Amino acid sequence: MTTVTRHKSEKIDLAIQEQPRRDLSVMDLAVVIVNWNTCDLLRDCLRSVYASLDVLDVEILVVDNASSDGSAAMVENEFPGVRLITNHDNRGFAAANNQAMKLSSGRYVLLLNPDTIVAPDTLNRMIRYADENPDAAVIGCQVYETEHCIQQTCFRYPDPVNTLLIETGLSRLFSGSRLFGRSWMGDWDRRTEREVDVVSGMFMLVRCEAIEQVGFMDEDYFIYAEEADWCHRFRRAGWRCVFTPAARIIHRDGGGKSTEQMSVRMYVQMQKSLLMFQRKNLGRMAWLMSWLIYVISTSLRTVLWTGLGVLRIGTRSAHRRQQAAAALRFHLTGREPV
Repeated sequence: MTTVTRHKSEKIDLAIQEQPRRDLSVMDLAVVIVNWNTCDLLRDCLRSVYASLDVLDVEILVVDNASSDGSAAMVENEFPGVRLITNHDNRGFAAANNQAMKLSSGRYVLLLNPDTIVAPDTLNRMIRYADENPDAAVIGCQVYETEHCIQQTCFRYPDPVNTLLIETGLSRLFSGSRLFGRSWMGDWDRRTEREVDVVSGMFMLVRCEAIEQVGFMDEDYFIYAEEADWCHRFRRAGWRCVFTPAARIIHRDGGGKSTEQMSVRMYVQMQKSLLMFQRKNLGRMAWLMSWLIYVISTSLRTVLWTGLGVLRIGTRSAHRRQQAAAALRFHLTGREPV
């Protein structure tokens, strides 16, 4: 069941599948934030969004995926102007974003993580950039981890080569290499404008005209790779996906607070989603090659971390062994951790 709160006193049940076509002329921008147990981060994020508003006509929608930390109550009490959608179970990132997008109106939609801080004038700059680049469907901005450290956002499509580089650790050892760091474009400092395969999902400004053409996110992805799949569909339809340093946000939780709360499940989910992307978009052979890479790498990791645990070497040996063993079990049997 899903409930939408328009303001404190009005709640309505929502049948998402029955929503009419969206009006693309009412507002400049709809800001969509999907939340799961990040109450304090969400509060700061919403404050930064409100502080960045200027002349734009903006609506803000928060989808709470059955949080247990009081996030929904906080939004309802402290931000009555926010359109709050409360789910009674965790529907995942793609499905929750779709819920909000199907209710929104306007020329653009911004998918924004709750662990981000929007810098002043960011929204104005991004809308202005989008208006000047009408062939861009998805636009990402500069993301800072700290005041002086730019995060490596945007990436190439997941494929067997990138899977191999990541699983062997070569992408980390030689992160600045054009070859070995190709998955995250490690030779690029994110200080220049660039067309990319995938705009990172923490900040995606999306043209609603393009959404009308290619559709919403694929809800088969619970979390991870949904933005890669969406960008692939936009690009296949002739649109561009672009990064610009013209505006910036701060990403306060580079490790992912929400996903860390059940990291063994998320470790498996990440590999599951990446394989789904390759099977759907790159073909059976690409999927099979990456599946074999995962089976071999998780087997070796299980043995390695088990041995280190027996020798009591490393403080996280048990946790990493659980991750590797759960992923190996999934690849061989299809069973996911509970």
